Amino acid sequence: MPKNIRIIISLIVIFILIPLTLFAGITVMADRKYYFISLVIMVLACIPFFLSFERRKPQPREILIIAVMSAISVAGRALFVVTPGFKPVAAITAITGFSLGAEAGFLTGAISALVSNMFFGQGPWTPFQMFMWGIIGFIAGLLGKTGVMHKKIPLIIFGISAGIFFSFGMDIWGTVSIYGVFSWKAYSLALTSAVPFTIIYAISNVIFLLLLAKPISEKLERIKNKYGILQ
Repeated sequence: MPKNIRIIISLIVIFILIPLTLFAGITVMADRKYYFISLVIMVLACIPFFLSFERRKPQPREILIIAVMSAISVAGRALFVVTPGFKPVAAITAITGFSLGAEAGFLTGAISALVSNMFFGQGPWTPFQMFMWGIIGFIAGLLGKTGVMHKKIPLIIFGISAGIFFSFGMDIWGTVSIYGVFSWKAYSLALTSAVPFTIIYAISNVIFLLLLAKPISEKLERIKNKYGILQ
């Protein structure tokens, strides 16, 4: 499959099909079929990842490395359970994207949300968390190709932006879920009330990225070079 066609399909899946699935979950299914919606999103998230291999089938160890990064993300969220908002999930997802590509970043973010909520509680928010963390991983993967994410300032900017992006996105779900329709007034109130969470989450992203980006990226790069995976 030509690379440009693969990219177009990936963008359609991530930015059109998945948002439409989320919208259907809220409106048609009234937020009650969130397990089904989560499963659909999980299947859709796999499409760009498998398309990224183009002419060959993914090796088991390539899938395993995504599972490992997702497990680290889930463990990190559980480790900081006593500190609401202070979580490493976005950072781990972003680092995966930086190192392994946009599709791998999106899949890691989606898996992290779905699996970690088995411990923290599943609900209608799960599909939106899958999407928001997935998008963070996807964007990180695109930025990773530029090479700038090895520097501290871009990492700091990305960490802050990811925290704001996640909070703003989840508040869209919260507004629609509570009121049934999107209202700018209700959304503004939600954003205002979420300011402390947004600040804490953005700061945690920066801290975890600065601490973990270099060591984890170096290990992932060695694995890629040694085994020739996710190239």
